[in-house]
Order: sequence, then structure tokens, then C-alpha cells
Amino acid sequence: MSGRYVRGLREVDPTQRELVGGKGAHLGGLTRLDGVRVPAGFCVTTDAFRRVTALAPGLDGQLDRLARLAPTDRAAIDVLSAQLRRTIEGVTVPDDVATEVTRALETLGEHGRYAVRSSATAEDLPTASFAGQQDSYLNVVGPAAVLRQISRCWGSLFTARAVTYRQRNGIDHRRVAMAVVVQRMVPAGAAGVLFTADPVTGNRRVSFVEAGLGLGEALISGLVDADVFRVRDDRVVARTIAAKRHALRTTTTGGTRVVAIDPQRQDQPALTDPQVVRLARLGRRIEAHFGQPQDVEWCLVDDDFQIVQTRPVTTLFPVPVADDTDNHVYVSVGHQQMMTDPMKPLGYSMYQLIAARPMYEAAGRLFADVTPELASPTRRAGLLAALGRSDPLIGDALRTVVERGDFVREVPDEKPAGPPPGPAAPPVETDPELVTELITRIDDANAALRREIRTKSGPALLDVIRTDFPRLTRMMIDPRSIPVIMAGMEAVWWLNEHLQEWLGERNAADPLTQSVPHNVTSEMGLALLDVADAIRPYPEVVAFLSRVADDGGPDREHDGPGGPDDLLAGLDQLAGGREARVAIVSWLDRYGMRGVGEIDITRPRWRERPAMLVPLILGNIRNFAPGAGGRHFEQGLRTARDKEREVLERLRALPDGGADKADRTKRMIDRARTFVGYREYPKYGMVTRTFAYKQALLAEADRLVADGVLRDREDIWYLTFPELDEVVRTRRVDDGLIRRRMAEHLSYRALTPPRVLTSEGEIVAGTYRRDDVPVGALVGLAVSAGTVEGRARVVRDVAQADLEPGDILVTPYTDPSWTPLFVTVAGLVTEVGGLMTHGAVIAREYGLPAVVGVVDATRLIPDGQRIRVHGTDGYVELLP
Repeated sequence: MSGRYVRGLREVDPTQRELVGGKGAHLGGLTRLDGVRVPAGFCVTTDAFRRVTALAPGLDGQLDRLARLAPTDRAAIDVLSAQLRRTIEGVTVPDDVATEVTRALETLGEHGRYAVRSSATAEDLPTASFAGQQDSYLNVVGPAAVLRQISRCWGSLFTARAVTYRQRNGIDHRRVAMAVVVQRMVPAGAAGVLFTADPVTGNRRVSFVEAGLGLGEALISGLVDADVFRVRDDRVVARTIAAKRHALRTTTTGGTRVVAIDPQRQDQPALTDPQVVRLARLGRRIEAHFGQPQDVEWCLVDDDFQIVQTRPVTTLFPVPVADDTDNHVYVSVGHQQMMTDPMKPLGYSMYQLIAARPMYEAAGRLFADVTPELASPTRRAGLLAALGRSDPLIGDALRTVVERGDFVREVPDEKPAGPPPGPAAPPVETDPELVTELITRIDDANAALRREIRTKSGPALLDVIRTDFPRLTRMMIDPRSIPVIMAGMEAVWWLNEHLQEWLGERNAADPLTQSVPHNVTSEMGLALLDVADAIRPYPEVVAFLSRVADDGGPDREHDGPGGPDDLLAGLDQLAGGREARVAIVSWLDRYGMRGVGEIDITRPRWRERPAMLVPLILGNIRNFAPGAGGRHFEQGLRTARDKEREVLERLRALPDGGADKADRTKRMIDRARTFVGYREYPKYGMVTRTFAYKQALLAEADRLVADGVLRDREDIWYLTFPELDEVVRTRRVDDGLIRRRMAEHLSYRALTPPRVLTSEGEIVAGTYRRDDVPVGALVGLAVSAGTVEGRARVVRDVAQADLEPGDILVTPYTDPSWTPLFVTVAGLVTEVGGLMTHGAVIAREYGLPAVVGVVDATRLIPDGQRIRVHGTDGYVELLP
């Protein structure tokens, strides 16, 4: 059967994707797997498709126009896709192609019935399935009809849905080709889909089966409801049996039709439990063959399962790799650090080397294994309390796992060895000098590193950075620093608890801790208002910056245009340009090491891309009068002082010990204001230090590019730190590895990381378990007191924010780079966050009502919708 344009399925293997497409390659692999039956057939190769498209008039021009369309331009895509299909389907199948197809049909039985299905080279990929994007035709009878449907399959490479899918996944239309699979049509009594991992929960040990009567196309297209079975450990653990009023059957003349099911058969399952278990076992064999969970289409013929398609399940979140087979429970680090985007390999590997506890990577995200804490009766309580306070959804998910009782095995706590512990350390004195001393220590240590690293290159540079990792770790968990941070947090908790008890006031600490000293992140936002003040008097500078913004703004993923030289040099020739440059550079000297996603060393920083600041500066010029930064800070101070005076007066008026309560509260207010601002500084110090690493590593990357070792300086982002160390020492690199990592990183962007994930792949979602909110309200965590109404502005990219005073910012998460926006908005809603994460801390500092941890907030709240944020009670209302 083998020829230039036709290959038998048994002649095909998974290495021939470019010749037979994803579907054909997978089916070819299955024909070699013992115990798996695949209907006989052949593939019409991509060579045939390319032969036809070379004859298609005007195709190149149509593809050029298609490449210029945005994936959101649905109307234009619909029109151009239809033109492309007509162009391709209008080409007569060349005689030599038609001859090979006809000969292959004669081998199978010229007058048989066939399924003719598309098999694109960009479908059934490990990172993008393209399920349902191209066409299939069932029960096709006769060579002429088969050739006609092959032509239609070729054209279906450009269905509007396939075009949009490729554009959203960054796949070039010209690099994709279409093969076609032709197989004998099997008389299925039942058919359906098998997922070898539960597509809802992600659990890899649970198989998920959908089954219906007749042909599977009715089920896949949604024409009929399916029976649903879940299988674990060779046992059906859950089932839902659908009413089967209709089925899709073949006709004697070709094609299919919908038939009615006998009423006595409608409520019976399409498969027996033994058949479901047998199918699940077959799926495990297929999964093992391909090395990852599979989405399998099957048919049941006379109690025998035949497989008509298998593809990887691309929507599952990967499981961190463990070196044992024990059960593990993982908690997302990104949800704690306010950066749930995927990190590149150099970024996550360096974070792993710096972290105080082991971190495990999956899909570019980091996770902490909390199984030991959950297994310990005493440590578990502390973990659940801490994480539950920080993020109630994480806390509830972990409680769910523990309460099941079958996943985490409890391990009795070991008795402490040696002498009993000594007396507890004395409490930290409320002394502002402690904070000053800690800040000076961090700054001095970072300055010493910069001096040391400045003269190093090659292996010596990597040695210095590797040696410095433990020093940075110690800086982050400094035993002198942690008590100060905890003292501030505990003072806030004390105030909230006692003032609610004594005065009935919730979250009273929020106004009491506005405009505290030493909060480097809130100071950063106010300092950018001062930059706007320096630029505002100079119209030429404002006009220049407006042109920079109108040109589309910076590309945050790459260095290049928009860098320091492009923006700052452009100021030099303008009236007021020198003053503007001094203001911007001074701000960058203090805060330029920060940027979006700053825990990932590979992400651009403001010093590298000052153009990222332009929309923020222009917004400040537009929305605020001169001196706004100072006024904002002074207003916060007045609010805090007025609130302190009010609280103390109310306490002194209490009939039972009011004076003592007021004195205790005054001491805690002073303690909170002394220490709470410092909490932001260790991370600022970490980012400052890692930016020094980054600058040195990029200089080394430039040397590797000059020596011909790397193609591009940013190739180092796709190497782990140990791999980069090896490249620097050997002057050799695996370029193929870098390209694969680039593709993987692109695919990881489409995955949503879970808060809690088990080693079985199960995503455990927590809930707030509240019944005290209005119907229809969106529940979250109250992190900054007050209530505010306003226009919701849904912002996913800080560089694209267009905010006006009074708007309410709705976003997936915020990190310090978002702080300059907080001076404009009236409230905050995020999907990720906790009491002490960035958005919460700065919202309290600026006096903004805020609710965080609102699941799917950016999807459920339309941009422009008027909403009411209940920052004291932790929910959001959508207003009419």
C-alpha cells in the first residue's frame, strides 16, 4: 500500500507526524501495541496536500492576509477562512494522487464503507490537541466519494475555528499541513470517549468514560447525552446513566442518520461495569505507550473495543516529579508570592536554589510539599492556621484532603531528644532603630555583592553567584529580621481581635496602619507621583512620552526597543528633557530593579525597560495635581492619627477597665506602626540582589553570543542554573533543548495553576463556606476595610492599564510593580491573594477597600461594570 502519497497505518509510526499528521501518527503507533485493535486503513500524506496547495490559485496572498489578522477579529477570519477552503477544495485531485488512493481502497475493499478524517501536523500535540478543529466524514461509500471528502478534509485546515486556535497558540499557518486518515467504518453498537485521567479533577488514577449507543460522533458533537463512569483501581466508583432517546447510525447508501431508541433500552447503560473496567485497562496500556494521559475515542463491536483515535490530554496541569511513589500534597508558591504566571527555567531553578525549603516545579510554577506537616498532628494545626489565615481557599483545600483520611497517613510526633528547650527569646522592643539597622544591613550586603560581582566573568562569575545563594537565603530568613516582621503582624492581629471584641469594629487596624514608615513598596508608588510632577511643566516631554505610549508600549517579554538608551536618549534634545531624565533615573536608581513577576529573574525590570513606566507616568500627570504624592502620604497620616484618637477615646469611655484597654491599645498601635512597614523590605532586598545576578549573567550571555555559543542572549532564560554553569564552562550548548523549552513555556501560559495539587494530579479546590453574603455576590477574603462603589476596570497587564480616579481595579493578582496604580483607584479586587500579600498590604497602606481571592473575578466581572466592594466583610456585589 506504501507510495509517495499513501501509507498504510501499519507502515506509520509516531515519528512521522510531519508526513501523516497527529491522528495518523498516533493510530500508526497503536497498530503496533499488543491487545489494541485499530480499524484497518491508510493515510493520505501531507505530500499530497502540498501538491494540491501548490496548484491553488492565489493561496499565498490569502495566507498573507490571514497572518495579519488578530485572533479576535472573528468576522474577518470567517470570511477569509471560507475563501481559503473554497480555493483548496476547488483544485482537482491530481491523477497520481487519485490513483494511489484508489489502489489503497481496492486493497481494503473498494466498495466498503469508510471514515475519512483530517490529520493535521499541528494536532494531537503534547501541548495543543486541536480536538474538533478539522473535519471528519463517516460512512463514505465508493472511491469518488472518498476522494471528494479527502479534498474537503484538506480544506478544513482553514476552518475558522482551526485558524483561530492556531493563532491563539502562536502556530504559523504556513508551517501546518494536512494529511487524511481513511479507515474501514465499524458497525459500533456503542461508542464514546475515554480519558485516562479525570478531566475535571485532574486525578491521574481515575479514568473517565463517556459512552453512548451507536456512533460516537453523536456524543462528541453534543447531539446526545452520555453515560459517565469513573474508574479507580479496576472498580467503577461513580456512574451517571443518561436517558438515550436517540442514536446516530450508518445508512445503506452512505452517510449517517439519527434514529430513535426503543423506550425499553433508553435507561439502560451503554456499557456494563465489566466492559467499563476492561476499557479503562486498555486506556492504561495506551497511556503507558505514549507516556502521558490520553483522550481516546473508542467503538464497541460485538463486545470488542476498537480504537479510532488517541491524543494527549493537554488541559491537565502537570504533577511535580517526586523521587518516590508516596502520596504528596503540594501548595502553590505563586499564590503566596503573587506571581502565578509560568517562570522560565533559569528563573524557577534559581528560586529553588534560594528558597529556604525544597520547591518542586510543574509547568513553570513552583510548589511546596506540605505532606510532612499534614502528617504530623501538632505541625498540621500550625500549617492550617497559617495558610488558612493567608489564603482561606488553600486552608480549606488542605482540610479537605486531611478529612478524607485516606491520602495523608498520620505519623505520630517524635518526642524531642536532648534537654528541654530553654526559656523563650525575649519579645522585640518597640524600637524604630531596629528597623533602621535591619534595612542598613540589607543595603550594605547588597552593595558588597555588587562590588564583588562587578569584576567577575566566566566560571568565576557562576561560582560567586552560587556561593552567594546561601547568603541570600539567610538574608530572607534572618533570625533578627523574622521577629520584627512577626511583631508587626501580631500587633495588627491583636488590634483587629481586641477592638472587635471591645468596640465591635472589624478590621480596625487598617486605618491605624496607613502611611507607616519604611514601607518601600508604597513609597515607590508615591515617588512616581513626584516623577510626574517633575515632567508635568514640560509639554514637549509629555508629548514625547505620549508618542512612546501610542506606539504600542513596551514588549514586556523581551529586552530591546524601549530600553534605557531608547527612552532616555530621546529626552536629551527636548525642552525640560534633562529635568525629566534626572527624575526618571533617580527613581530607577531606587526602584528600577523591580518589575512585573519580579520573583522570576528572567522577567524585564523597569531599569531595563523604562518605557514600561510611561503609561503610569502619563496617568499620574493626567489624574493628579502637583504635590499629590506628599498630600497622599499626609492624608494617610491624618487618617491614622484621627482613627487612633477616636479609638482611644472610645476605649477610655468604657465602664470596665477602659483606661487600661486604651493604654494596651496605644502600645500595640505604636508597635504596629513601627514594624509593619518593614515587612516589604526583605523582598525588596532579594529583588535588588537577584537583579545584580541578572545583570552579570546577561553580560556573560553576551560573551557567549559573541563566541558563537548561543544564538541570542535570552537563550539563557531556558537553561536551569546548573545547565548554564555547564555551558559557561564547556562553551557548548544543546540548542534543541532551548527551542523545546521555549515551546513548552509558551504552552504553559494556557494552564491555570491550582492552589493545592496532589501527587495523583488531583486539583483540590477550597471554598469559603460562608452563608452570610447576599445572593449573587462574589465571595473573597476581606483584607482592607471599607466599602466603595465604582466602575470596575478589568486589567491583566499593568502596562495596558487605563484608569481614572474612582475606578476599582479588578485583576488576577498584583505584585509590587502594580503599586503605582493604587494611587489612582478607589478599590481593589483580585483573584489571588491573602492578608499579607502585596495587594492587601498596599491597599491597607493607601486606605483602599479590597477583597482578594475572588475566584474567576476577571471573568465574572465585566469591564466597566459598576460594583460595590465590601472590604470589611469580604465580598463584591455587581450593581444594576
